[in-house]
Amino acid sequence: MKAGLFIPCYIDQFYPQVGIDTLELLEKLGVEIESPLNQTCCGQPLANSGMEKETLKICSHFIQLFGSYDVIVSPSGSCVLHIKEHVPESLHDQVYFHVRDHIYELTEFMTDILKIDGLDGHFPHRVGLHQSCHGLRGLRNGKSSELAGKGFGKARAILSSLKDIHLVELDRRDECCGFGGTFSVFEEAVSVRMGKDRIHDHMKNGAEIITATDMSCLMHLEGLIKRNHQPIRVMHIAEILNAAIS
Repeated sequence: MKAGLFIPCYIDQFYPQVGIDTLELLEKLGVEIESPLNQTCCGQPLANSGMEKETLKICSHFIQLFGSYDVIVSPSGSCVLHIKEHVPESLHDQVYFHVRDHIYELTEFMTDILKIDGLDGHFPHRVGLHQSCHGLRGLRNGKSSELAGKGFGKARAILSSLKDIHLVELDRRDECCGFGGTFSVFEEAVSVRMGKDRIHDHMKNGAEIITATDMSCLMHLEGLIKRNHQPIRVMHIAEILNAAIS
């Protein structure tokens, strides 16, 4: 299996350790993976602002760059969902459909492709899992609370397998953090209020660490945490899993 690693631009620029942890984790799991050096943004920020034409060259570059890989893995559910559902139709060809059908968020890849139902690791901390909207309601990597049926969650299942971890139960376990990309710019007050509510829920229930499958959500929450000098920190799930099994 030839696997390509896509690192979103905001991780590359602000949280490079998350990319490193993702790579190291996949290597520990026996995946032979490459990270193309000439990769760029997937185009999601422009698309979210309604600038579809401006995404054409970016999306085309992404498709051509990753089109030769059997699978593409990324530590970002929102970027994965963008490639799956929001690439302009004029780029929909055989190569695009291959990319669309073979790109996975990290925990989705671990669960659905590697068939991992648990890890032999150790992480003695109280952790709150933030369910990012794109991964939960877009990629369907867990059951959202508004749906009937048996509950499941790919990220939660993997985290739960770690020794000595305590996953705290939240009052509102799948509420949006308020980031939403450009939403946090155009609706700043609402975004901040939503973020503060999410942090309060985690702290109220005793979490030491907030984790998620999207660093964008955690970036938003971390900014509020630091501004308000709160005794809680954020870690991407790749950071936790890589540290746990090192």
